[in-house]
Amino acid sequence: MEEPSKVSISGAIKIRGHRAGDMGYITYRHAAIYSKEFGYNEHFEALVGRITSDFLCNYDPVMERCWIAERDGEFLGCIMLVKEPGAPRKARLRCFLVEEGARGSGLGTSLIKLCINMAKEVGYEHVVLSTSNLLGSARRLYTRFGFQLKVTREHQDWGEKQVGETWEIRL
Repeated sequence: MEEPSKVSISGAIKIRGHRAGDMGYITYRHAAIYSKEFGYNEHFEALVGRITSDFLCNYDPVMERCWIAERDGEFLGCIMLVKEPGAPRKARLRCFLVEEGARGSGLGTSLIKLCINMAKEVGYEHVVLSTSNLLGSARRLYTRFGFQLKVTREHQDWGEKQVGETWEIRL
């Protein structure tokens, strides 16, 4: 099996809902990629593990979704849309990831479109997300979709000094 970051994007890409084993793999790929590309430590892996565990424990199939992108069974990326606690008309985009070999293919755009379209369909009025100033490509995508930067906070929670950001879009 090829290393996920080295896969070729040629061929049909399938985007499906989550199934058994996906949350562990999402956690693993986030930890491996963010450690390699940004120097993130195990505290980031723990955060993603909590996010994926919370998703499974509290999953509302009407209001929430996790999508997995793959080609011939090989993981290419993922994204989640989850309810924002205490805010019934607000959703949160989580765990957005595109493998290195699939970047620039339009997959990230397709995954974000899925989230925004579902959010509109089920009646959310806002979608928020958290990211970092280090993630330039993702930030450019968020801007292109109309997300606006709302809050920034310097931190070293995951090892490297960075600026955590909260972005939001009104649907």
